[in-house]
Amino acid sequence: MKDLFSIQGKVALVTGGSRGIGLMIARGYVENGAKVYISSRKQEVCDKVAAELSQHGACISLPADLASEAECNRLAAAVAAREPALHILVNNAGANWGAPIAEYPDSAWDKVLALNLKSVFHLTRALLPQLEKAAKPGDPARVINIGSIDGLKPPLLETYAYSASKAAVHHMTRVLAIQLASRGIAVNAVAPGPFESKMMAETLDRFRDAIIGSCPLGRIGEPEDMAGVAIYLASRAGAYVTGTVIPVDGGISTR
Repeated sequence: MKDLFSIQGKVALVTGGSRGIGLMIARGYVENGAKVYISSRKQEVCDKVAAELSQHGACISLPADLASEAECNRLAAAVAAREPALHILVNNAGANWGAPIAEYPDSAWDKVLALNLKSVFHLTRALLPQLEKAAKPGDPARVINIGSIDGLKPPLLETYAYSASKAAVHHMTRVLAIQLASRGIAVNAVAPGPFESKMMAETLDRFRDAIIGSCPLGRIGEPEDMAGVAIYLASRAGAYVTGTVIPVDGGISTR
């Protein structure tokens, strides 16, 4: 039981790993002994964050713009060239778009769905050989998709494509969990509530007090809260869990 939550020696890829939720997870993995590849669109930022995290463990930068299938395949090939097996894939890269309904552009749907939803499918599919090689009896490879409580309940702001994409991520997680179980891969989703991040900055600026007031635990999420659930799902402790969507929101989605 002493190693129940250990991820020591596992290899992970965290997309969108240079900031926000992705960085919280990547840092938690690195500091707990995993070898972590982080990917984000801007190479300079990705390289800088990887260098910082490397002071605490093993972290490598693999920049990619995952809005296209070709880039998802390229990133998967880059991982495969470096690692024979991948124990953990965290699909976190995402985008948001807010606008009044009368002004909401079709381009918002294309951008948000391409990155938030299609890239999850494309990258997972491209990395199936490496995930299958990491699977062991009683210890499956893990895919962790980052959804949102906006995919569980209507959001405060008019983010039509974002909330719809996250609801779709939650359901695709269930579909993939069924399809990939026989290949030794567990697939789960995390639905974060309010955390300090660039994507949440506007919402927190406008509604911080109201959000805290609506949260049964009475606070904004902290990095340890996100790292904790990601470590649980990636460790032996979460080995019998698949097809779930876990809200990490202080209880907000229960209201």
